[in-house]
Amino acid sequence: QVARVATSILERNGLSCCVFGSMACNLYGTTRTPNDVDIVVMTSSYTQEELKELIRRSDSRFYLIKPKTPNATYRVFYFRLDGYRRSCKVDILLPGIMSIPTIPRGRITKVHDIPVMPLPALLLLKLQGWSDHKGSTRPDMVDKQYVDVQDVSELLRIAHNRDLWMPSETWLPSAFLDMGEERVERFVEEYTSTSDPWEAVGY
Repeated sequence: QVARVATSILERNGLSCCVFGSMACNLYGTTRTPNDVDIVVMTSSYTQEELKELIRRSDSRFYLIKPKTPNATYRVFYFRLDGYRRSCKVDILLPGIMSIPTIPRGRITKVHDIPVMPLPALLLLKLQGWSDHKGSTRPDMVDKQYVDVQDVSELLRIAHNRDLWMPSETWLPSAFLDMGEERVERFVEEYTSTSDPWEAVGY
């Protein structure tokens, strides 16, 4: 519901966008229940804060709060759910942040009327998340790598079942693909059982 409402507001304003992260993984068929919604908006005309405000003005269930970080210039964005004090965090991002590639409008997939990041980009971003969390100096971030492993492994199986062939995904930036290939090698070193599925999708 949250993803559908937010993306429909953005689309009504002529903005191309798609869901990624754990929500997108779940929409493709992974088993983990997402606890927030991540949306990338393909625009250079708005800042992240302006996009949050655009959505908030369109639906009163969205609201902004100050973050715990002192002197932060951003606000944390939430959607008020039914029930007592229940909310869902919504992250609005732009291409380039966290190495997120620009997704051409024609590549965006619709699942249950929700625009979703195409599987090749989502798989490599999830792999990037695993690599970043594994290399973090924060214990809470390091712990997230195991959730990433589950997401990557399940997405990989889904990609294999859909006959995804990564070498044909030349619309993705070459640097993004090259880094993905390096991360696949590191992932296979640790999780050798994924070697065949990775090979099946072109690695």
